[in-house]
Amino acid sequence: MLLVSQAIDRAVEEVNFSALANRTVFLDVTYLDASTVDRGYLVSSVRHHLAASGALLNDDKKAVEFVVELRAGTIGTDRSTMLIGTPAISMPAIVPGVPSSIPEIALYKRNDQKGVAKIGVFAYHRATGRGIWQTDTIQEVSTLKDRWVLGSGPYSSGSIRKSTQFAGHEIPDIPLISSTPPEDPNLLHATMISELGPQPATLGLIGGMHAGVAATK
Repeated sequence: MLLVSQAIDRAVEEVNFSALANRTVFLDVTYLDASTVDRGYLVSSVRHHLAASGALLNDDKKAVEFVVELRAGTIGTDRSTMLIGTPAISMPAIVPGVPSSIPEIALYKRNDQKGVAKIGVFAYHRATGRGIWQTDTIQEVSTLKDRWVLGSGPYSSGSIRKSTQFAGHEIPDIPLISSTPPEDPNLLHATMISELGPQPATLGLIGGMHAGVAATK
């Protein structure tokens, strides 16, 4: 769960809500599936970020100027494992009623986990339904890497660790198992505000507050 929540934090922080500062806003989560992992945490994080950006939150949709709609492409985890050595093997009982097995013998073992959050946000004028602001789809990840070397481990590192740990204790970073994950060039790390064309004159104030919002005088 720490992997998922950190991925959500990173994705939400990428959204620039400054265009909605001092405007009344309703956060619409209608299209955020009820089965979404950590749905409550995601919704609360977006509300928190809106409030911190100066938006005036209101739970009455009919009483606001703008509606912010939130969606999630995916919220979850991914996992991969590699073993150089001998996996655990169960064998027929030599003594009746007493199971026997060969334990795992790991010269080197790797267990990588990722938390992934992919979200999108846009806003529209409640009265007219005209879109006034949007973000690119934002995808962020968090990581946890566990390593076993010649039977010792796990050496645990990743974005949810401050530094490499062994048996719950922090140790200096080791190049092979560094706690700093490599940068993934395929991930989005910035939010872009789209210009959505001429807007009604009533939106001129927001257009003047943020370059990413287009409005006509």
